[in-house]
Amino acid sequence: MNSPTIDTTVGMRLERALRETLRGEVAFDDYSRHIFSRDASMYAITPLGVAFPRDGDDVAAAVKAAAGLGVPIVARGAGTSLAGQTVGPGLVLDLSRHMNRIVRLDPASRTALVEVGVVQDQLNQAAAAHGLMFGPDTSTSNRATIGGMIGNNSAGSGSLTYGMTIDHVRALDVVLADGSRARLEAVDEAERRRRAAADTLEGRIYQQLPEIVRGNEKAVEAGMPAFWRRAGGYRLDRLLGCGGENPFDPAKFVVGSEGTLVIVTHALVDLVPKPAHTVYAVGHFTDTVSAIAATTDALSREPHQVELMDRTILELSRRKIEYAELGNILIGDPGALLFVSFSGDDEARLIDELDELEALWRRNGHGYHTLRAVTPADQTALLKVRKASLGLLMAAGEGTRRPLAFVEDTAVDPVHLAEYTKRFKEILDDHQMEAGFYGHCSVGCLHIRPFVDLTDPGEVSRMRAVAEAVKDLVAEYGGVNSSEHGDGLARSEFNREIFGEELYALMRKVKRLFDPGNIMNPGKIVDAPSMTENLRDRDALPPAPPITTALKFEVVGGMRGAADRCMNIGLCRKATSGVMCPSYIATKNEEHATRGRANALVKALSEPDPHVALGDERLHEILDLCLMCKACKSECPMSVDMASLKAEALAHHHEIHGTPLRSRIFGSIRTLNRIGSATAPLSNLPGRIGLLRRTMDRALGITAARPLPVFARLNLLREFRRHRRAAGMVASPLGTVNWLADSFTTYTEPHIGMAAIELLERSGWRVELASGGCCGRSSMSKGLVDDARKKAARLLDSLCTRTEADSPIVGCEPSCLFMLRDEYAALLPDSEAVRAVAGRVKQVEELLVEAIDAGRLVLRNDSPLAGRRIVFHGHCHQKAEVGTAATMALLRRIPGARVMEINSGCCGMAGSFGFESEHYEMSMTVGGDRLFPALAAEPEDTIVAATGVSCRQQIFHGTGRTAWHPVELVRQALTEE
Repeated sequence: MNSPTIDTTVGMRLERALRETLRGEVAFDDYSRHIFSRDASMYAITPLGVAFPRDGDDVAAAVKAAAGLGVPIVARGAGTSLAGQTVGPGLVLDLSRHMNRIVRLDPASRTALVEVGVVQDQLNQAAAAHGLMFGPDTSTSNRATIGGMIGNNSAGSGSLTYGMTIDHVRALDVVLADGSRARLEAVDEAERRRRAAADTLEGRIYQQLPEIVRGNEKAVEAGMPAFWRRAGGYRLDRLLGCGGENPFDPAKFVVGSEGTLVIVTHALVDLVPKPAHTVYAVGHFTDTVSAIAATTDALSREPHQVELMDRTILELSRRKIEYAELGNILIGDPGALLFVSFSGDDEARLIDELDELEALWRRNGHGYHTLRAVTPADQTALLKVRKASLGLLMAAGEGTRRPLAFVEDTAVDPVHLAEYTKRFKEILDDHQMEAGFYGHCSVGCLHIRPFVDLTDPGEVSRMRAVAEAVKDLVAEYGGVNSSEHGDGLARSEFNREIFGEELYALMRKVKRLFDPGNIMNPGKIVDAPSMTENLRDRDALPPAPPITTALKFEVVGGMRGAADRCMNIGLCRKATSGVMCPSYIATKNEEHATRGRANALVKALSEPDPHVALGDERLHEILDLCLMCKACKSECPMSVDMASLKAEALAHHHEIHGTPLRSRIFGSIRTLNRIGSATAPLSNLPGRIGLLRRTMDRALGITAARPLPVFARLNLLREFRRHRRAAGMVASPLGTVNWLADSFTTYTEPHIGMAAIELLERSGWRVELASGGCCGRSSMSKGLVDDARKKAARLLDSLCTRTEADSPIVGCEPSCLFMLRDEYAALLPDSEAVRAVAGRVKQVEELLVEAIDAGRLVLRNDSPLAGRRIVFHGHCHQKAEVGTAATMALLRRIPGARVMEINSGCCGMAGSFGFESEHYEMSMTVGGDRLFPALAAEPEDTIVAATGVSCRQQIFHGTGRTAWHPVELVRQALTEE
């Protein structure tokens, strides 16, 4: 590592001091330090330790303790900084875990007082109730904190209308470099003088900061880039003219200072009216150059935003279930899209603007098609992909060759954008670099990320050469090198040249004034190291030691490569949509996000003996709360599959420490359920006897707080045989379909299986039971990978030898059905049978929708469901593997039913997870985040549908409401023969 090192005794003294004074947690262990060594940039620096302040007093105490020992401090929000602002060698303060309250929201004054860990979407949701919003709109709004936005002076897609964060900050409560606290706000000259009289660091700032500018106005004016959209350097231009009638505003001055001057604890920010309507015109172009050429016409209509997305990102979006819907609404195969939005309260006027823009583009020959998106439903797929552009682009990397952020934040006046982009592309071509293009054409900002392998010294040299050439190109057009992502470690080195010697000297004076001991995030903005120091892949990681894995990881670098795909963009920290990551949503602890776990695994797999490292108890603690929901596989743009990584890590842990009895029991769930069914109703008695439940809790760790499933004496195998004898030969014009008799539907909920079987037979299929054993899901979830492989091989053999080739395999338990399509490929990677069976797997919903649409399955208009509201909660594995479209389509075929999919996240049950004593509370906390409140808000007569057995158990336990499998509801609507 090229970062400065700190004596370990200093670290011990600091840790002791922090534990004595902070109410928040303190973490100095190696795994926590590694997890916080990275942000979303190409840099990595291992800190001395991490603290999680609970309030401003904790922040002040931490700064005072660190300052007393000369330890640098890095303030961190979501850790999504792209230029390396939130990594450093000293003490990291995670301000997002606890300091995330909206203290006050005042609609009358259109202001909000927030702690800095408040997430942008969190503030916007609260403000929306009053018709308000926070103006800057970042693509990371679902995890970006207000503090991080202040640190970077973030802007986002709406900056043409709302400006930057600096334009919305009214006052800041801060901790200064000596641990004292101050209030920064606009003050008149008399108040400035009063505050300047104090013999404190705050007093010196109020006294000397105006003096730094006074007499140096020409240097400030000459050195500051002319273009308005800037986030680099210190904003001395904001102090020009202060004094007299013009207020002195240190709050706005420190916006964009990246934690190098102060640490903000609270922010009073302005809110703006939220437009009632936003409409989009999405221009289709053959290439990026054509799209940018159409920007001038778009800007002439005074839009809210103009955004670019190139073919690279469009193609990447088509590979992800989460974003694939966009491909269904585009026309042709565009090489680039231009998103142009108009916002306001008069929808008719906005639609007129769409008409005018479309006509203008047509007259001037721009593009070949314009898609309109007027309603929120029309816009969902478009906006989801636009906001995910960064993550999708990052996913295009292979191994250590990644799209990197080092020239991604330049901006020029839009009138020069077409020519500027052409010359930018020439620079990349000259250095033989490819890149993806997207960004904010409305303000001349393009986010361009060239692909670079940081382990190759030659490519690192080329990267630097490109950075220098782009810097010069930007200056030629009067643009800015940092327009919204800040300087950090990527661009600070060039600030002396960018701002000129005089202005740079003034900026260094500012740093010394605020931070005489140089402890506040040093090396950023001024006095920075080379941009090629502290690189993540080159400097931070040793070569991966060999390790034998039970699963096949189909990525460069094997298991470590699978974990190291994480580029730390932090989408796993989102809390208001999707599923990922349930335990992080519950704890707000970085190590419980997919990103934290992936980084922890990278550390373990980089140890000299990674097999032994995977048995580490601290690592096991970090992985323990992963529910293996698989949401990260689809929602993480890099598809970091933590479920598989955890299963592999558990397998190594068991090999070293032995397999717990409870894991063996849950891994044998099919045998347990079969015995329970055979001995029912006696087998159901233990679930009703408190003493036995408490004994199970103490002896096995199976919580007594949750009801156990009820075994069915008349299980699916028996009921199907009885049904077949009674029905005899059934006409089956469509052929045979194989019903996967999973371990749960078969022995605890056979009525669901029989409802589906009847529907399939009425649709024209002959149904055969595929009951060749357990799919291995339960074993896989407990890390019993070898056992899962054996079960997979047996079931595969049964499916290949006892079912008709090419006949569909369907089921109603997503976790079991999709095991055949996903995990089997990793368990048996060389098996032709896996590929053959995977191609036959279908959701039962797909076949039933086809039958209804073809008229083979007729639902009656006067069923008990007509006029009823049905809300649907999808199983996490279903969402991750194929999405919920087929299930929603089936439910919407029920005549007269009003169907809605609720934004419920993960139910929290996760198979055995919710039955485990130490996980029970977490399970209920996850369910209580969105699922339980969503159902509590529904009227009593609303029908609840859910595809997963665990989901239905959790819904009943957490809300008292019965959840139905969708096939049961369709069966109720079926016409009688």
